[in-house]
Amino acid sequence: MRVFFSEDHRLHFPQAELSGGQFVTPFERPSRVEYILRRLKERGMTGITDPGPADMGPIRAICAPDFLAFLETAWGEWKAAGNAGEIIPYNVPVRRMHTDRPPRFIDGKAGYYCLGQETAITAGTWRAALSSAASAQAATRHVAGGAGVAFALCRPPGHHATADMYGGYCFLNNAAIAAQMLRDAGAARVAVLDIDFHHGNGTQDIFYSRGDVFYASLHGAPEDAFPYFLGFADETGAGPGEGANANYPMPPGTGYPAWAEALDHALARLRGWGAEALVISLGVDAYKDDPISFFRLDTPDFADAGRRIAGLGLPTVFCMEGGYAIEAVGVNTVAVLEGFADA
Repeated sequence: MRVFFSEDHRLHFPQAELSGGQFVTPFERPSRVEYILRRLKERGMTGITDPGPADMGPIRAICAPDFLAFLETAWGEWKAAGNAGEIIPYNVPVRRMHTDRPPRFIDGKAGYYCLGQETAITAGTWRAALSSAASAQAATRHVAGGAGVAFALCRPPGHHATADMYGGYCFLNNAAIAAQMLRDAGAARVAVLDIDFHHGNGTQDIFYSRGDVFYASLHGAPEDAFPYFLGFADETGAGPGEGANANYPMPPGTGYPAWAEALDHALARLRGWGAEALVISLGVDAYKDDPISFFRLDTPDFADAGRRIAGLGLPTVFCMEGGYAIEAVGVNTVAVLEGFADA
């Protein structure tokens, strides 16, 4: 299985995240990738390729122009305003405030485009986000060119990013970019299956009113888990997208039998819908020891999940998302990939 990965991910390493009322080292950190790379090499998956530069065309097809301009210029504006630290928004538009009037000043801009204040922007964030998207693009081109599967080792992750907002450690929605590229390459119907513990609110939002991309997500119930305000079972799509969105929210303590039942149901939905290509938002934070999640999956469960996904028999692009039990993230990620390959 070809793996696409850029060293430029290291350029994004915020020094602090607000968690539990304290500033802590971010859970989403560069060392996550090191554990995944180490495990890939241990298991003989040595076809690791630099993706080259990002193609802005597919990114513009997903993201709003003003949002991309913000991400590209935010750091320069922040420093020009005399700020010493990283960009952490502290004022955001909420109910009964204007959400249609972007501020001019960088403090307001950051809050306007942000959906999660745990996510800081640094000097290298834009380049790192582009390199992450480039990995997804290269993997998608590989699959669209006839390969059965590829793994984009994306960092920063992407599934919380909408067309015009960042947050949840995400800036550009890599899975959405990959899905759109598969559509452009000729797949009439593309499915995005999100197995990250957290609901991919950004991916759902991007495709919610479209009938050509089916989004299915297995995640912690939004009453109990980030992002809290999307991911309910009654969110089934709108307009042309009605029926092309399926959420499987599950309560704290969910173990593999219930999770696998939801997975099988989602796979049956995708098969019946007629998906011709598949993008997997590959988060492994459903792991039992993940520090910011509450499911109870273990490493063999991830391998079995990979085998079940392979049963669809579709050209598949894996895009890395979450997984914050640092020492287990590599083992669990590769378990999914090996389960898929073995099937």
